[in-house]
Amino acid sequence: MPGTKTFFLAAGLALSLAAPASADLARAVETQILPGYSALASTTQALAEATAASCDPAAIRPAYGAAFDAWMQVGHLRLGPGELAAITIAFWPDTRSATPRALNRMIADQDPLGTDPAEYVQVSAAARGFFALDTLVFDPDPAGDPAYRCALTATVAADLAAQAKALDAGWREGFAATLTTAGEAGNSTYLAPEEAVQALYTQLLAGLEFTEDQRLARPLDSFDKPHPKRAEAWRSARSLPNIRASLKAQRALAVALADAPIPLTEAAFDAADAAASVVVDPGFQDITDAQAWFRADVLRQRVLEIRQAVEAELGAQLGVAAGFNSADGD
Repeated sequence: MPGTKTFFLAAGLALSLAAPASADLARAVETQILPGYSALASTTQALAEATAASCDPAAIRPAYGAAFDAWMQVGHLRLGPGELAAITIAFWPDTRSATPRALNRMIADQDPLGTDPAEYVQVSAAARGFFALDTLVFDPDPAGDPAYRCALTATVAADLAAQAKALDAGWREGFAATLTTAGEAGNSTYLAPEEAVQALYTQLLAGLEFTEDQRLARPLDSFDKPHPKRAEAWRSARSLPNIRASLKAQRALAVALADAPIPLTEAAFDAADAAASVVVDPGFQDITDAQAWFRADVLRQRVLEIRQAVEAELGAQLGVAAGFNSADGD
């Protein structure tokens, strides 16, 4: 898209001349964040019930997909209760294949922890959460005793549901108020409303960067050397659905934070959605094919353009300083 970067920079300069607006923190929390965590708690509970009733991947897939969609609504919010919970709910990228190795050891040893949801919190993060389930349920070549694998799958799902319930409670009963009372007496986390705004803006940008760098650039690598097995949740073919669900949630958060129209940002999200719609393999296992690689790379570029639009338009509107690095934390 020739001239896009220049356009975004020019737009950002123009917007920066205006007085910054104040984000509606309460609106973002009430309409996006709390409903997202509530959905995560309810869908992971349904997933736990599904895995307890059946070990058939076809029977589990609908509940698994709904729960993963719910996680994508809030998975980019690595602050408050979610800062540490994200590690055990979604241990990825797994650069050393720690998840299959941890699960294979448990299966080979028939570790009693694998059948005890109440004690499963003791196992490593790699053996918990969505990616443990992705490996157990959708492994194309499952090994070990089927009965133990089935019990382990139900245990991992029950543990995930318990984590989601605690995370929902942590936001609803504590951290939501911490964000929305920023600057008020007694709030030692955010001493001014601007700090809470910057925290959410940081999470928005960091989530977009994660999609571009990890969900897309990492498996794509280079045209001559793509790595399909680096794609997120490739076993269950959730790679593309996760991107689309995450972008949808980030768009909603951007709109909720804005106090004025953000047409550049919305157009960039539309362009990314159009690029995603022409990707053929939802698990990115076809990226060794030249055309498939280019389709996925166009999507990567569109996600980059969303981030540029957010920085130029929403960042200026909220008064976030130019050059702010979302990777620096909140």
